[in-house]
Amino acid sequence: MWVCPKCARTFRRAGQSHYCGEAPETIEAYILSQPEEVQERLRQIDTVIRESIPEAKEKISWRMPTYWKGHNLIQFAASKRHIGLYPGPEAVEAFAGQLAGYEASKGAIQLPYSKPLPLELIADIAKWCAANA
Repeated sequence: MWVCPKCARTFRRAGQSHYCGEAPETIEAYILSQPEEVQERLRQIDTVIRESIPEAKEKISWRMPTYWKGHNLIQFAASKRHIGLYPGPEAVEAFAGQLAGYEASKGAIQLPYSKPLPLELIADIAKWCAANA
C-alpha cells in the first residue's frame, strides 16, 4: 500500500494519480476546482447529462460529479489528457459500436481534450443509463 504524502489517502499502487484536495460538495464546485481550460468542457457534459436525465439527483460520489437515482447512473471527471465518462460496463458494451475513436474500458470512456465532445452520444448514454438502471 502507498500513502500519499500530501493527503494521506491510501492506494494499492505507488504514485497513484488522484485528487488531493477536499472533496467538492457540488458539481459546480468540482468544475471550478479544475483548470480553467477544462471547465467549459465539463460544464457542457454536465448540462447535457442534466438535460437528458432531469429526474436524476446531482451529487458528488467518489470525488466525481455524479447523477444518481437509487444508485450512481453516470459520472464524469477531469484527468490530465481527457475527461473520463463513467456510465458503467453495461453502457460501454451497449454503445461499443459508437465509441470507435475513443479509448474505452470496463465502465469508462475517455474523451480526449484534443477531440470535440460527442455531446449527442453523451446524451444518449445518459438516457440509456437512466432507462436501464
